[in-house]
Amino acid sequence: CSGSTDYLPGRPFSFVAAVDGLKASPPIRESHVEMDGAFALYEAWVRLMHGDIDTALVFSFGKSSLGSVPDILNLQNDPYYVQPLGLDSIGAAALQAQAMIDAGKATERDFAEVAARNRRNAIDNPNANIKGEFSVEEMLEEPYISSPLRKSFCPPVSDSAAAIVLAVGERARRLVKRPAWIRGIDHRTEPHALGQRDLTTSPSSTLAAEMAGLGQGGVDLAELHAPFAHQEIILREAMGLGDDVSINPSGGALAANSLMTAGLIRFGEAASRILSGNAGRALAHTSNGVCLQHNLVAILERA
Repeated sequence: CSGSTDYLPGRPFSFVAAVDGLKASPPIRESHVEMDGAFALYEAWVRLMHGDIDTALVFSFGKSSLGSVPDILNLQNDPYYVQPLGLDSIGAAALQAQAMIDAGKATERDFAEVAARNRRNAIDNPNANIKGEFSVEEMLEEPYISSPLRKSFCPPVSDSAAAIVLAVGERARRLVKRPAWIRGIDHRTEPHALGQRDLTTSPSSTLAAEMAGLGQGGVDLAELHAPFAHQEIILREAMGLGDDVSINPSGGALAANSLMTAGLIRFGEAASRILSGNAGRALAHTSNGVCLQHNLVAILERA
């Protein structure tokens, strides 16, 4: 099951060629979602729960450098009232960040501290586009891209592909010594129109985390798909993730953010730490749509 979007390559059914690249011969069954690969993972998980298959390959790809990401993401807005205004993902995120400041929930310094920590976490991540020690003070001196967002508060434009193998029961145990089990997974959405919701909160993340089983025990780490620095603050509050939880040890989407794969990569990063024995319970999250409109949360555990 795959996830991608035709808007990046600019041609219909572009995912068909990707199946050829897998060299899956003979292909058994293939399905596709016009979304981040994390939602393809959800579809594959549902199919595994049916019991008629025991393995599934989930993959996604996104070559964001092929076009103008702001122009492409403007196309997800209302075609009559919002698209003509030219509102893109950065402009919408700036409205959200300003709403947080106006509500007294965060400051620009908070945003800078989130960005600095994520890129410091990414130092050992070979797939990160931006990593290293960054000064909070220097970030706060950067010019605005769209006030109050500065360059360091926004994600890089990245190209990548990702793949995960799902398996059930004994089949999983035969494939790896220490499987990362999906104990719960759920996704919820909110109204599409920005004026119909409080942009400083994320009730869909709260509900998805609850339904996935977050309240049934803590987690050692959380990989959050928060492309903009302020969105991590929203998600942490929405899911009740305290200071004892390691957030984005990989660097998250602020270190590398390719469209259609960044969410699936959050699953891979969370699972890899369970497979390596460095975590016992982890949360993986992905978002879709404008300003955290649609959120998926899963709880992964070590056997």
